[in-house]
Amino acid sequence: MTARRPTSPTAHPPQPPATGEGGDGSASDERVAAARQALLEGVGAEIAASFPGITRLGGQVVAALYLADEPRSMDELSQELGRSKSNIFANLRGLEAAGIIERRRESGARHDSFALRGKYPDVIVGAYLGRLRRVVQDKRALARRALSLLGDAQGAEADAMRSRLDDLSRKYDLFADLMEQLLPSIDGPVDLERLIAQVPEAMVRSLNAAARVAWAAGDAISRLSGRAGRKK
Repeated sequence: MTARRPTSPTAHPPQPPATGEGGDGSASDERVAAARQALLEGVGAEIAASFPGITRLGGQVVAALYLADEPRSMDELSQELGRSKSNIFANLRGLEAAGIIERRRESGARHDSFALRGKYPDVIVGAYLGRLRRVVQDKRALARRALSLLGDAQGAEADAMRSRLDDLSRKYDLFADLMEQLLPSIDGPVDLERLIAQVPEAMVRSLNAAARVAWAAGDAISRLSGRAGRKK
């Protein structure tokens, strides 16, 4: 009769591997953290470069709201991004003014929360197009005002100024007309996928060809102007 070996009181059944490769959960966590940080930094740089008055932190707020997929309070954003509430607040105001985020007050909540006005990056494209449209309109008004101030002034300097202002006004008028025809005049997020899907392929090819011709002509004029200047 074979004696039974006593069971060790510390013996445990085999455990399933932890998350991540080779059961190493920390490796997976590090990759998630690295991907998150890359997105925060990338979106931060993108928005800071595109919207005056909004810093990289503002872009990081946008990325954090996108990843959270739900509203966040100023305190939560401050803790999550490791920045002071005053810096967070300043950027929240800029983002709200740009039409990128919106302020909410949930029923029974003591503090406001903030969320993106639409999907990312649709909300950024919509805000950027809105800003571009306002810039064009402002410059059109500026050119017309300068022409009005110039009036019927006489002399070589006045004629040169009038020529430049006429040219500037004409270009901004063309740009404004083009935007009105090609870009949606809406205040808010632009559904990029839907917009792209509705643009006929033939139109895209035509625009691409026209842009290449225009750039080539511009380069040729610049080279000719440079040569003429050197000859003088």
